[in-house]
Amino acid sequence: MSIDPAHRSFVSYIDKSREFYAANGYANPYTWAYDAGTPPFAELPGPLSTLRVGLLTTTYPMPAPGERLAAKSPYAQAVEPGPDAMFTDDLFWDKHATHTRDTESFLPISRLQEQVAAGRIGSLSPRFYGVPTDYSQRRTNEQDAPAILSMMREDAVDVAFLVPL
Repeated sequence: MSIDPAHRSFVSYIDKSREFYAANGYANPYTWAYDAGTPPFAELPGPLSTLRVGLLTTTYPMPAPGERLAAKSPYAQAVEPGPDAMFTDDLFWDKHATHTRDTESFLPISRLQEQVAAGRIGSLSPRFYGVPTDYSQRRTNEQDAPAILSMMREDAVDVAFLVPL
């Protein structure tokens, strides 16, 4: 393996994850998430210009000053007024190359409202939705995804726009 900084070296995240799980006493080796059934996608029920769009993020509402972050679970929050900031300190990405101070870069409420005004999107759901970043396939499939689907159905969302961070 090269240690020359001009060349990238391969990191096998699946192997690292399996080693971590084994070292922590898990009986089953880690496996990447996958859907063995029919993909949960469908054709749009009409032109996008006639449909209601729901926005889904993996970020979380910023706690009030002095408050601790509440237990993370799926949530819905009004798009008006849009949040000035979202809690992202617990998420991992190259924080030297980018930042999350511009919420429109990962929660594009204003951009979607512009598309509604231009007639490209029928409407934007009155709420945006969030689900915490979680590495549990079971929790995602059995709890979080059904909760988000229920909230979106309450708001008559036709199509979901997923913007993970």
